[in-house]
Amino acid sequence: MLNQTKSTDLFCDYYKQWVQVYKEGAIRKVTLDKYAMTQSWLEKLIPEIKICELTRITYQQLLNDYALTHERQTTMDFHHQLKGSILDAVDEGLIENDPTRKVIIKGKPPAEKKTKYLNQFELHTLLVGLLLGREVSWDWFILLVAKTGMRFSEALALTPKDFDFSHQTLSISKTWDYKGEGGFLPTKNKSSVRKIQIDWQTVVQFSELLKELPEEEPIFVKPGKKVYNSTVNDILARHCNEVNIPIISVHGLRHTHASLLLFAGVSIASVARRLGHASMTTTQKTYLHIIHELENQDVDIVMRALSSLS
Repeated sequence: MLNQTKSTDLFCDYYKQWVQVYKEGAIRKVTLDKYAMTQSWLEKLIPEIKICELTRITYQQLLNDYALTHERQTTMDFHHQLKGSILDAVDEGLIENDPTRKVIIKGKPPAEKKTKYLNQFELHTLLVGLLLGREVSWDWFILLVAKTGMRFSEALALTPKDFDFSHQTLSISKTWDYKGEGGFLPTKNKSSVRKIQIDWQTVVQFSELLKELPEEEPIFVKPGKKVYNSTVNDILARHCNEVNIPIISVHGLRHTHASLLLFAGVSIASVARRLGHASMTTTQKTYLHIIHELENQDVDIVMRALSSLS
């Protein structure tokens, strides 16, 4: 156990044990996998460093070495994955001084940013080009994500029972474990459990599409079949190419949905609830560039209103 750890033990071993004690069972598997990746980098970069040898210089050198092959934000994430365990080691007297103090985060220049979202005309062009037949397909999946802003895993977990056509709502209460062995999982957070209002056209389309399907079986996942995010992204990319619009990912459809709502004047609070964000702060950070653009438009409106008073 951690209380038996000595300062002369390897930091790699300490970190692995720290993750087991404090993180396993407390965080989602996808997050735990990130800690495992950090562990593998420790074993690669500082396999022989003892806990007591982790000084500000050795820790900064570790971050510098990691930053040689990673962007600055990724290096920052790596640092945050390590910091909790290091501060605990300081508290336990295994390290004399906090080696994470005043660290400098470096990293490779960020890669060229891909298009995150489509404008209204581009989205309309994409949706018109979808092949919406009488049977469930990934084109129907693309349409639904575009119309609701759901996360990929949330949309995969949908069953016909989640649709309430009489009230024009869609219930989000679970996700699909597409990265693991399949099956239903809880939502990302409590705020992700929500009801999404859907338009009448989507109601008509999906009430017809789903009427013969099992009530509690996933709509888009076939029994025994594994689903890959890349498969759907490839289909979406092909459609984007066909209609000559920027290529985006399925997650980009979520950004598109939120962006169009914000530009239409929907409040940040309402968009946050619809997306299932834990707080409005997440929405504000994610769509800061759009909020700034809207604020600039607001300034023009204010100035026109004030000038009309004279």
